[in-house]
Amino acid sequence: MGVYSDGFVQVGDRAAVLGFVGAPWTIATYIVEGGTTRTYTTIKRMCHTSPHVLRALLSHLAQAITEYIVFQVESGAHCIQIFDSSGGQLTPEMWEHRSKPYIEEIVRVVRKKCPKTPLVLYINGNGGLLERMKGTGVDVIGLDWTVNMADGRRRLGSGIGVQGNVDPAYLFSPLPTLTEEIQRVVRCAGPRGHILNLGHGVLVRTPEEAVAHFFDVSKTLKYDAPQNHAIEEPKLVA
Repeated sequence: MGVYSDGFVQVGDRAAVLGFVGAPWTIATYIVEGGTTRTYTTIKRMCHTSPHVLRALLSHLAQAITEYIVFQVESGAHCIQIFDSSGGQLTPEMWEHRSKPYIEEIVRVVRKKCPKTPLVLYINGNGGLLERMKGTGVDVIGLDWTVNMADGRRRLGSGIGVQGNVDPAYLFSPLPTLTEEIQRVVRCAGPRGHILNLGHGVLVRTPEEAVAHFFDVSKTLKYDAPQNHAIEEPKLVA
């Protein structure tokens, strides 16, 4: 079981263990481009010049990623996040054909083998893809910091959870400013179905005390219970 089972034993029941994988399209970009890229021209050209080769690669990756998710769950992961970090580099139409079907296939198989495991989908630069992301069948949509949390909630509806979306750069700001932004995001997300997180990963040279502050503030936030449930909305208590 390796690292995941060891980590699960160490954590025990004190916290949730989160697993993660890259989406087929994102991993394929590294394979085809030979590393990181800003333009994605090689793989985008491949969509039109060698589509059958690309489809075969994406299908193979989808199968391998599915097996890896199941391995993580069997090793103790409570939740899995799928990162399609390069998906936002596609037009919505291209994402619909080159990425979404393979994510849907992963979700379909994982649902059968690990029906109780929540699945989160994150795409960097996903403002134009939110409704399409919802169609993959995942439980939670991760919003990056360029999407207004209230707008994202409105577009996705109440039937699916959201995650995010504090701008990672706020961790370089004065701590009171960071506190205000955390509270704003939580307030916009509402009292149900929100996983507070950054809108992307922690940036290089982020002050450790800011990360600790993020967690400390998060643990203090709660919504009060309205006296009249039929009329009043829960309010954030900071």
